[in-house]
Amino acid sequence: MRVLLIEDEQRLAENIVAALRETGLAVDHAPDGEAGSHLAEQGIHDAIVLDLMLPGKSGQQVLRDLRRQKLHTPVLILTAQEGTESIISLLNAGADDYLSKPFDLGELLARIKALIRRAKGVSTPVLTVSDVELNTIQQTVRRRGQFLDLSPTEYRILEYLIHRPRAVVSKQELLEHLYDFDWEHHSNVIEAHVSNLRRKLNIAGTEPLIETLRHRGYRLREETAAS
Repeated sequence: MRVLLIEDEQRLAENIVAALRETGLAVDHAPDGEAGSHLAEQGIHDAIVLDLMLPGKSGQQVLRDLRRQKLHTPVLILTAQEGTESIISLLNAGADDYLSKPFDLGELLARIKALIRRAKGVSTPVLTVSDVELNTIQQTVRRRGQFLDLSPTEYRILEYLIHRPRAVVSKQELLEHLYDFDWEHHSNVIEAHVSNLRRKLNIAGTEPLIETLRHRGYRLREETAAS
C-alpha cells in the first residue's frame, strides 16, 4: 500500500515517513500544499495524511480540490486547530478522519491502516482468501494453518491482491501501489517476487492460488472474502 504525507514540519515528516516504511508501506512526502495537491491528484495512493497549515496551498484547499475532482482517496487530517466546529467543517469537506497534534505515532499508524481497510471494503485486520489467512497487524500469512515465510515484498503483493478480489491486477498497478517515487521502477522485479510468492503459497495438497494472465497481470484464482 502507498501513502502520501503532506506535511511541512520536516522533523515530524521524517518521523512519520520512517514509521510508515517500517510497517511495510510505501510513502511519498510533499512539503507544501501545491506539491501535495499535484501528487494527490494522480490518484495512485491508498491513503493521504494531510496537514492543514501548509505553505503554498492550505490543507483545506487541497482537500476541497481533491473532492471536487471526484477523487475518493481516504484522507486523514493532522490538525492543531481545536473546536467542534472546525472538526465538523473538515468532515463535511470530505475528510475521513482526523488527529489532533500532538499525537501518538502508534495511533496514527493504526488509523491509517484502518482507513485503507475500510476504503477497500474490509472491516477487520484479518483477511482471508480461500484457505489463506493474512493478519495485517502481525503481518503473518498462513495456509491451512501452516505459517508461510514470506519476504516483506511478497507479503505486500499478497495483501494488495487480497484487497482486489477477482480483479486482474497489472504489474503497473502493483508498482504504483507498492513503491514510492524514490524507488527506481523495474517491472521484472514484480515478476520475480510474484513467482516466489506463488511457489511459497503452493504447499503440498493445495491448488495454485495466483493466476497469471498473459500481457494483463495477476489474479487470485479462488473467490475471496474478508473475515
